[in-house]
Amino acid sequence: MKKTLILFIAFISSMPLVMAQTQVNESFKEWKIVTVVESIIPMGIGRSRMIENLTEVDTEQFRTTRTDGRRSSQRSVSRKELKVDNFDEAKLLNFFSAGGINFQNIASNDAMIGARVMELESEGYSLVFVTSAVESYAGTNDDSGIFITRMFFSRQIPVNR
Repeated sequence: MKKTLILFIAFISSMPLVMAQTQVNESFKEWKIVTVVESIIPMGIGRSRMIENLTEVDTEQFRTTRTDGRRSSQRSVSRKELKVDNFDEAKLLNFFSAGGINFQNIASNDAMIGARVMELESEGYSLVFVTSAVESYAGTNDDSGIFITRMFFSRQIPVNR
């Protein structure tokens, strides 16, 4: 009788452990991309912004498949339909002023970008990857230049079933 009672207690006490191991929390990863465009045009003429898309896009309608490596139906995809109307835009300062590189502007932009990163982290996002590129000002005959940074964030979203 003692053996039966001990086996029964052991079985009952292990039930939550077995049940916990069989439960699967389903979730998916949500991604957010924040793009920072900072003008490097002298005299503050350029525009600098931090941009976040707010529109969910179905990429299926904008993709085509090449079967022979040459033929494509990309002409059927309208560029106008690719544009989104809903996005956040935060003004930033330009890298250059009349006197050259403006370090106060750079520090101000860093404060804005850092604050946004902290806001996203408080919303459950994690910064996963950062990439940047530059099209630099090349002198008197080149009146354009930008520094662009893309920050990729993700967070786990539970699936309600």
